[in-house]
Amino acid sequence: MRIRSLVRAWFEKRGFTEVETGLLQASPCAETHLHGFATERVFPDGRRETLYLPTSPEFGAKKLLAAGEKRIFELARAFRNREASAIHAPEFTMLEWYRAEEPYGTVIDDTIALIRAAGPTLTHRKRTADTAAEPVRLTIAEAFKQFANINLLLTVGGHGETDRDGFAAMATKAGVALAGDDTWEDIFTRVMAELIEPELDPSVLTVLYEYPAPEAALARRTKHDPRVAERFEVYACGVELANGFGELTDAAEQRVRYEAAMNEKERLYGERYPVDEEFLAAVAVMPEASGVALGFDRLVMLASGADRIEQVIWTPLP
Repeated sequence: MRIRSLVRAWFEKRGFTEVETGLLQASPCAETHLHGFATERVFPDGRRETLYLPTSPEFGAKKLLAAGEKRIFELARAFRNREASAIHAPEFTMLEWYRAEEPYGTVIDDTIALIRAAGPTLTHRKRTADTAAEPVRLTIAEAFKQFANINLLLTVGGHGETDRDGFAAMATKAGVALAGDDTWEDIFTRVMAELIEPELDPSVLTVLYEYPAPEAALARRTKHDPRVAERFEVYACGVELANGFGELTDAAEQRVRYEAAMNEKERLYGERYPVDEEFLAAVAVMPEASGVALGFDRLVMLASGADRIEQVIWTPLP
């Protein structure tokens, strides 16, 4: 509760408005590998409508930005199916905030400051991070070159196209075992999990930024290189704490990405979610903005030295 109060005070001091977005949505997400919980609304006349619990408050928050809000934050309940591990729970708290008309470098600085405010050290399974130390900042391309000797951007084109076979050859040479049907995105995930994340210094905060555009479904491309997007993640003690974006405001491109993600979801998992048309309408008129999703329970877990996420959730599912 101390960290929750600290978070609220931190945002209020900076002119943010705390919001509460709805928990019943037309669609839970626009990403291939996130899975929502479905429920059903029954109208008084007997009509039925499938609705979903949100995997994050992002869709609702962007509708508020489109309506004119400038600085907003939410300590939101979020729900993700198919997730259970020491750092994953099907129901959890997501701290999410947005700054309209401010660059994503500003929300990176927000993230570092908030993590530091949670405590001078973070601990997870005998790893301790000094939050006051200067964070390590690496582009994803730099991390792939440094830790895997892979020239990642050779496999990405300026319009989002990818060279799956070239990437597979480099990943195999680096020692990553691949399946014959692994996509470019699958290979990226495997290299990150096996060769990049284990090499990040657990004793300091690490910011990985400029993700390749195919790995940034809701982020705008950078102005200096269309192969990469304004997406970043922050790690401590080997745990990913936050994921942020310079937000995409091109509704046509967002629709293309949304539908491509649902096509891939259907191919892999045999399911797809409807497009949230109100969300796309909001993207079309919302201002330039930057936002962050931070796993609040993970931050509390590291600040308290807990080993598993259920140790910091008041009533975890068994």
